[in-house]
Amino acid sequence: MTTISDDEILTLIRGKGTANQGFALLMRKYREPVYWHVRRLVVSHEDAEDVLQETFINIFRFFESYKGDSKLYTWIYKIATNECGRLFRSRKGMLLSLDEVGEVLVNTLYDSSSDESDRILLLFQEAILRLPEKQRLVFNLRYYDELSYEEISQILESSVGTLKTNYHYAQEKIKDFMIQHQL
Repeated sequence: MTTISDDEILTLIRGKGTANQGFALLMRKYREPVYWHVRRLVVSHEDAEDVLQETFINIFRFFESYKGDSKLYTWIYKIATNECGRLFRSRKGMLLSLDEVGEVLVNTLYDSSSDESDRILLLFQEAILRLPEKQRLVFNLRYYDELSYEEISQILESSVGTLKTNYHYAQEKIKDFMIQHQL
């Protein structure tokens, strides 16, 4: 199966009578990568599915606002990232501080582990979840999604220099956490 380009998807979405086909292809192409982007941020499968659904609803609802100033996938990731933030803000009232969000996510990580999985992987995930929100976002987008700093800049609306600094600090904190928690 050949991969359809974003330009072909956009042509179908904007075409008369082909919009549904275009949106179906967009969802097929981006469902899995966006799911994993969201899942790394919210941890639980159920929350990731909810955020993913809201993301694609918003893509459909606000597609006319996409002007092509950025790549399609950076626009999609921005919507998904904003939906994650909306989820966290909606739960903020139940928590005493934003730092507790990370703690709740860590507990979810260990609760969702069905067995004594790879301890190093769990420690790595815990280290990421304990990062401040901006550093966690930058780290996930750069490390897992392999986006350039310029693409991350479009998603998070932040300067490339600030993003590089955040990524560097995130790497250092993760490394320190891993060293501190090794046997």
